[in-house]
Amino acid sequence: MTSLLDHHLPALDAMRKYPDPLFYRGNTALLARPKISIVGTRKPSSYTRQFTYDLSQALSRRGVVVVSGAAMGVDAIAHQGAGAAHTIAVMANGLDIRYPAVNAPMIAGIEREGLVLSQFPDGQKAAGWSFVVRNELVVALGEILIVTEADEGSGSMRSVEYALKMEHPVYVLPHPLDTSRGTNRLLAEGNAQPIYDIEAFANRFGRVPERSDVPRDDFFYFCQKHPTLDEAVEAYGDRVYEAELMGEIVVEDGRVRVC
Repeated sequence: MTSLLDHHLPALDAMRKYPDPLFYRGNTALLARPKISIVGTRKPSSYTRQFTYDLSQALSRRGVVVVSGAAMGVDAIAHQGAGAAHTIAVMANGLDIRYPAVNAPMIAGIEREGLVLSQFPDGQKAAGWSFVVRNELVVALGEILIVTEADEGSGSMRSVEYALKMEHPVYVLPHPLDTSRGTNRLLAEGNAQPIYDIEAFANRFGRVPERSDVPRDDFFYFCQKHPTLDEAVEAYGDRVYEAELMGEIVVEDGRVRVC
């Protein structure tokens, strides 16, 4: 059920206009925890998929809440890496609509265990302008902005503009030349800092885990070997079908391939 957030969030004063009203479903206690925003392309490379997931997981293990926009690609991976109980999804539509439909199961899980926010009343559908509004709220909620992959002129680069105006630090993953040209330009212009070591970076925020050998998710590495579907299901069970639903992998001719 959609409710109206009835208390002031100082972090949102940095927005061009404070979002009033602001609707929610889920656990508002997440708003009091350290928060980091992660955004990026809807069509990430396998490299970006893996390290977006690892980064989100490393942050959530330290008590940091990951904020993103529930879109396909980097957004969805960031939410999944953090886990439903440690993430905030900001929507570009009313909360009675789980959009995009492919992410509906993930969004429902965040409603139950995490927090979903929107500036739009129930019944309002997403439109081009509402994604821009959504992006500003995503940026404002986080103490820093991480862009894991983005082309020039993309919505993620518009989010960077918001972050710079709000004086939020911007971080990016390093990419080869001629890939992720938006984030590479940010590095070249000195408007972002690179993340070279995920564990060292995550240790700067929240609570450092007692174990130093925080395990990474080996699922994508396994799939890069193009196993058969039977081999993948035997090793990872339902995770295979969830990844296929989210567009992270495809099954072709009985073999699994990373998108």
